Amino acid sequence: MFKVTPNPPGTPDLKLNQAAQRALDHYLNPSSAKTAPPSGVLFSVAADASIESLITNSYETFASVSALLLDLSEELSGKDRDVALAIHQLSELGVLLMGKLMDREVPCS
Repeated sequence: MFKVTPNPPGTPDLKLNQAAQRALDHYLNPSSAKTAPPSGVLFSVAADASIESLITNSYETFASVSALLLDLSEELSGKDRDVALAIHQLSELGVLLMGKLMDREVPCS
């Protein structure tokens, strides 16, 4: 029985080879173009972070600090408790300011 087989391509496909090489380089040889933060920096904010992301994370940070201080103030007494409650009040002010900024910059639709 005779089976017809197609002829293989005569010349290699240049576009296909370039695409395959880029894919292999991307996964196997990551470029060193990604800049790492300086060695003395423990935390950093991504340079391409969106305004919405920055506002939301700031709000959540203020809210967490506020909750932690309120819990801590229950364990304290006297002047230490007054200081913790004062810091809590300042953090609540930050929550309110960030909430207003969220309403202006990232309105709910």
